[in-house]
Amino acid sequence: MFRCVLELSYPDERRALAVRDALAPDDAGFVRSRTEGARIVAEMEAKSAMSLLHTVEDYLACVAVAEKAVDAADG
Repeated sequence: MFRCVLELSYPDERRALAVRDALAPDDAGFVRSRTEGARIVAEMEAKSAMSLLHTVEDYLACVAVAEKAVDAADG
């Protein structure tokens, strides 16, 4: 089993929560994420390195979209 833990830091807890909440629908079955203060901690597992790589790439793409959505909502 291959495992990855990503830690994403934000300026404050409110922004971390907003991004995590935006990502929650995409987490199902692939990613376990939580906030710790102003950080998001995302844990992923896969049976192969390539599968894990694809999961990480997909997750990071979703993070970029979530961050843009949060920025747009903040005006």
